[in-house]
Amino acid sequence: MKNIIQYQWIGIQHVTEINKLAICLTHEIIERTGVKHFDIDVAHSEVLCRNFIEQEKYYVLAAFKDQEVIGFGALCESYALYAEGAFGILQEFFVLPEYRSQNIGQALIQQIQYFAESKQWKRIELCTPPLPEFDRTVVFYQQNGFERTGGYKMKWVITP
Repeated sequence: MKNIIQYQWIGIQHVTEINKLAICLTHEIIERTGVKHFDIDVAHSEVLCRNFIEQEKYYVLAAFKDQEVIGFGALCESYALYAEGAFGILQEFFVLPEYRSQNIGQALIQQIQYFAESKQWKRIELCTPPLPEFDRTVVFYQQNGFERTGGYKMKWVITP
């Protein structure tokens, strides 16, 4: 019998699993690019994930095979005049490599789009990992309705 993938908006009961996959995402980016973009404290990251979910600042959709989380998408809400109000930001999105190209990512995106509509967001924005190492990721998002908007993701690190 073929295992069925289930999709569910989750709460804090799956924080450890989501944190583990988020760490996998950052490690994959580092491995492919050869640049240490992230230096994540795993324990602190789990605390943040728990707090964000509890405070409804972070909405997480998980893909489950049996009882295992095999992929997820995490969103937060933002606001901007250019977006004419509230919109979602897809902060993290990851499917375990052995489950890719099986329409799991596509199903996650579709459920995320339904959620965005229910929140009456004007759009969903995201930033892809570095190019050209993640060109396939850009194609995936384009195939699922996203369009390139140009520019660069930039940051300014505030140190205490």
